[in-house]
Amino acid sequence: MKEELTAEELSAITRCIKTHYGYDFGEYAEASLTRRILRFSQLSKVPVEDFVFHITNEKPFFFWMLQSLTVNVTEMFRDPAFYNALQAQVLPVLSTYPIIKIWIAGCSSGEEAFSMAIMLHEAGLLERTKIYATDLNMANIETAIKGIIPVSHMKEYTSNYIKAGGKADFSDYYTARYDNAILKRSLRKNILFSQHDLVNDYVFNEFQLICCRNVMIYFKQSLQNRVVHLFRQSLSPLGFLALGSKESLLFTDCEDAFEKVNKSEKIFRLKVL
Repeated sequence: MKEELTAEELSAITRCIKTHYGYDFGEYAEASLTRRILRFSQLSKVPVEDFVFHITNEKPFFFWMLQSLTVNVTEMFRDPAFYNALQAQVLPVLSTYPIIKIWIAGCSSGEEAFSMAIMLHEAGLLERTKIYATDLNMANIETAIKGIIPVSHMKEYTSNYIKAGGKADFSDYYTARYDNAILKRSLRKNILFSQHDLVNDYVFNEFQLICCRNVMIYFKQSLQNRVVHLFRQSLSPLGFLALGSKESLLFTDCEDAFEKVNKSEKIFRLKVL
């Protein structure tokens, strides 16, 4: 199997994907995308030079490949300090709204949405909140809707929850069955999981908080700029935007439209201009 991918081969693969399936990876960071394609070539045992043929003629091959191309790394209460900051600096403001709308963009298999629901429940805000959790990959959405997490993950998630200021017994939020943990339906009922493509899709609601953490690091600067514009248009006046620890508004056209709420945890608030 090849250990390198030429610019021409990468371009041919991304053009083929866009033509046949509508997914546009043309503005994803090339180094990261190349690594993922080469890793999938090793996994599938299909040479890179045969990808265009298989993508064109075999839908199951492409959707298997999509699992490798999209970012599926997630965990409940990942980066506990972020949730501490939300509780201290964002939730008191959200609590003043009669109806709260939150968008989690790039939700993967749902762990961040579940974490948000638990935090809102403990703050007494979940019943008047609608959480819109979206992802490019429909397979992730189908997994998230089920609310099933491997029980082997729950020890780590419990530790994260405690560090994030959890106020209850974390085991109260799920039922363990064999090798899986099933999140309580009362937590999931206010979460709407759906497919959304940050590259091609548009504003679909107005939100008081948008979380898009550790997604834009895989985009080229031009695409990061477009996505931040999308978020700006999707926020209500004085709405909050939360990014990942390695992400920033620097070098985007919208940088001056936001003020820093928490510099270390990358929480911003839309200014009223």
